[in-house]
Amino acid sequence: MAYVIRKIKQEDIIQVQDVAKTTWNATYEGIIPAEVQENFLKSAYNEDRMKQRIDSTTLYVAEVEDTVVGFANFSPVRENGKVELGAIYLYPEHQGKGIGSALVNAGIKDLDGVNEIYINVEKDNKIGKTFYEAKGFEVVNEFDDDFDGHILKTVRMVLKV
Repeated sequence: MAYVIRKIKQEDIIQVQDVAKTTWNATYEGIIPAEVQENFLKSAYNEDRMKQRIDSTTLYVAEVEDTVVGFANFSPVRENGKVELGAIYLYPEHQGKGIGSALVNAGIKDLDGVNEIYINVEKDNKIGKTFYEAKGFEVVNEFDDDFDGHILKTVRMVLKV
């Protein structure tokens, strides 16, 4: 399958919002209550928040046949070379095809001075944890996270590059 990885453009926002919603709903069904998911999505992916992400972080999209099918959002590189991978999502039908790896690799290649990439993943998110482990991320610690009144078991992982 042919895909293109590139930096986000303003006109991609609606498609990125749809990827986030579709993927969140599929990933967290039975893990995070639907109402909590919807509250988070409205807050984290509304128009203003998306514009902030574009202005202050590095956001890549993955395109298949001119349609955004996934994205990855990296924080700025801190002075010690540490970066947060705040989000990486692909439509379920595009997972397992190398696109997620290409999104992570774009960050590794393009972010100047990066030497460690950190992520937080919900412990019961088997797809996410399996993906990160396959890429070489290692568990740093686990903690409880109060997510809009719902306690998540969160696993913090790091990839040394």
